[in-house]
Amino acid sequence: MRKVLLFIPMYNCEKQIKRVIGKLDGGVLEHITEVLVADNGSTDGSIDAARQALTAIKNIRVTLVRNLKNYSLGGSLKIAFNYCLDNDYDHCIVLHGDDQADIGDILPYLRDESFFSHACAFGSRFESGSRLRGYSMTRILGNRALNALASLAGGRRISDLGSGLNMYNAAYLKSRFYARFPDRLTFDVYLLLHCLWSGADFVFFPIGWSEEDQKSNARAFRQGVEILSLLLKYLASASSIFAASYSREPGYGYNIVYSHTP
Repeated sequence: MRKVLLFIPMYNCEKQIKRVIGKLDGGVLEHITEVLVADNGSTDGSIDAARQALTAIKNIRVTLVRNLKNYSLGGSLKIAFNYCLDNDYDHCIVLHGDDQADIGDILPYLRDESFFSHACAFGSRFESGSRLRGYSMTRILGNRALNALASLAGGRRISDLGSGLNMYNAAYLKSRFYARFPDRLTFDVYLLLHCLWSGADFVFFPIGWSEEDQKSNARAFRQGVEILSLLLKYLASASSIFAASYSREPGYGYNIVYSHTP
């Protein structure tokens, strides 16, 4: 039986995290070995809300941790990938704790096992069948423009440079190449470009995306400029990007707040 870790990073998600964890009861937990939730220095009641929601999960292992400091999204993902490898998991699903993506969108592929052979499966807001709600036309056009440039740089169609629902094969992560990536919100872009550069097998799948009561941590214009610069560097010399190390953290520590093993 495959061992699958579901990782949920959260930052100031007090309003959303209960909904995110509550949706796991829709059949996803049948395919999950452990749920790991990591709080990245929230200043609201996210920790208490997550702990309360996790107590309802009885049949699998659940773990709630608080990062020793705010490592940004990339640092939290490094914690997840390290945890996945250190505990001999076969796959790691990442679902952001802000309830913008819906875990139900990956359920059909868990049932038919079609994604387990890929290095990565990326949820996309811009595939045929994707559903956007509350997403401005300006951001849609901006994302599509960056996707087009990434497609040109990578030599294949890229429909999203980073969303809140993805799955990774532990065999692909085994060398821990990701440790050199920056901890910023662009971590996902580095990961996707690494897939292109290394020839890893990956797929996109359509997801729903909702922006209602969430507070985005991204600064859209600044992040867009950073992604554009990265794509241009990839076009100029992809190998130089992955030869460098951008990480400044000596380690990514956390404290366990709550855990339950059936």
